[in-house]
Amino acid sequence: MSDHPSDDVSSTPAESVEHDASVEQALRVGLEDFDLSEEDRALLEADGPAAGDLDAGESRPVVAVVGRPNVGKSTLVNRILGRREAVVEDVPGVTRDRVAYEAEWSGRRFTLVDTGGWEVDATGIHLRVAEQAEVAVELADAVMFVVDATVGATDTDEAVVKLLRRSGKPVVLIANKVDDQRTEADAAMLWSFGLGQPYPVSALHGRGSGDALDAILDVLPERSSVSGAYAQGGPRRVALLGRPNVGKSSLLNKLAGEERVVVDNVAGTTRDPVDEMIEIAGTTWRFVDTAGIRRRVHLTRGADFYASLRTQTALEKAEVAVVLIDAEDRIAEQDIRVVQQVIDSGRALVLAFNKWDLLDEERRYYLEREIEKELVQVPWAPRVNISAHTGRHVERLVPALETALDSWDQRIPTGRLNSFFGEIVAAHPHPVRGGKQPRILFATQASTRPPRFVLFASGFIEAGYRRFLERRLREEFGFEGSPIELSVRVREKRRRS
Repeated sequence: MSDHPSDDVSSTPAESVEHDASVEQALRVGLEDFDLSEEDRALLEADGPAAGDLDAGESRPVVAVVGRPNVGKSTLVNRILGRREAVVEDVPGVTRDRVAYEAEWSGRRFTLVDTGGWEVDATGIHLRVAEQAEVAVELADAVMFVVDATVGATDTDEAVVKLLRRSGKPVVLIANKVDDQRTEADAAMLWSFGLGQPYPVSALHGRGSGDALDAILDVLPERSSVSGAYAQGGPRRVALLGRPNVGKSSLLNKLAGEERVVVDNVAGTTRDPVDEMIEIAGTTWRFVDTAGIRRRVHLTRGADFYASLRTQTALEKAEVAVVLIDAEDRIAEQDIRVVQQVIDSGRALVLAFNKWDLLDEERRYYLEREIEKELVQVPWAPRVNISAHTGRHVERLVPALETALDSWDQRIPTGRLNSFFGEIVAAHPHPVRGGKQPRILFATQASTRPPRFVLFASGFIEAGYRRFLERRLREEFGFEGSPIELSVRVREKRRRS
């Protein structure tokens, strides 16, 4: 069957490529009739791998900027970057997620991570903010701890100090909002933290920021010592996830071919990652075991918080996740939550059903029904039935991982993508709503890891039609084992003057 129904059956691959290119060119010309923003034009002009695909700074050290809300972390980040990148407002809690930027000082390049404010006993959205700040510390080579010198040390600051001590990471203490010599005495009061010299800084005016950056460079390694969320290259990174006692450690030992104990390092003695380098069938993989993430001892927010935090940290360090599910038990809400966490993080996914050798025919029947019902959102994830205890079929994990990672890295040529969408829309147009029928004007793949597609449309595309398009994308191009993102930009025709 031809790739293009309208083409002659005997069309060659070269003719198909030529057809795709002519379709793309025609659509690009048609886009000039629509209002496009500068961002739209930049996206359309981008060619080859997007900025998010490859990171030349795979060994660049990472500096996390942490502190309680409204102490001026984002202002300091902007000062270091030399431009207004981070959003700054005189309201606590404006920064919520971790945001990474490329920074440079005295010829040294590093990754600077802005975080939300860390709070004690946080709940709701503030809990998620605190979680992101803790993950940032876990995935950093050094930390800039920002304190408001005009307020002095607070109970929350003290709690952050305890967290930083446990992390074992080098810390540079920034006494912010020291705008002149009169307030330098306020900064001196922060020696009480026991973190060494407080550096008086005015992030707003730049005063003292150079000395603080010199101090950071003194403690930063030449190459990043964390296998962090901001790294690319090297052995592919695999997270082993799953609820407690599902067999993660047993699987890790079986893959390694020996008993490997995951050691909880004493804070400060070493900053080596706890990841396991394992060679399987001639290929080295880096396995990130969730049990290996250092535990916190301030248990004020319950075991669920720490389980979630360890899962999130492992995911951030990985490229693909193997979610282990106990095939003997019913698929639990916690299993579904872990799978959703992988999808939300944009990582590739493989499902491994453990203890398969213990199942009888009846349990296998009911498990299939549970998978159809509970894991309906991931029919695209490769599935491997294994026994971590006996080693049965664990070798099948490798092809599944390779398939998922290939999909995660996959890029579709723009001409082929538009030709494909053209055929789909012609055969199955969007329903007419309110007398109007939106049409897809142009499609492009913005990035990979995971594959992200942007559709330019003349009107709102309904959620059901988007799901239909995603399903057809998967049928045509595979993407087995990788989430894909489909976003729509509605653009109107220019009014003729």
